[in-house]
Amino acid sequence: MRALLAVPVVLLLVSFALSNRAPVTLGLWPTDLTLELPLSAAILGGMAAAFFVGAAITWFAALGHRRRASRAEAQVRMTQKQLDELRQRLPPALPPP
Repeated sequence: MRALLAVPVVLLLVSFALSNRAPVTLGLWPTDLTLELPLSAAILGGMAAAFFVGAAITWFAALGHRRRASRAEAQVRMTQKQLDELRQRLPPALPPP
């Protein structure tokens, strides 16, 4: 199933990279640092950087939810243990008449 999704995306990215090989110069404003690289590398690199920044933001935002879920699971385990202990204390059930 993954291959059905991955193959067209990879083909599209390779086609894009091969179609946009013109060199561009990228400069970092406060410094004199400049890079000359293919246009496709600049665009795909920017997209990859944005993806990873978004993934990091999402991961950090989900930390609280994961923490609450972990606490809830621990509470459920503790409650289940208490319930099992209380059930063991009950006298045996009388057989139906």
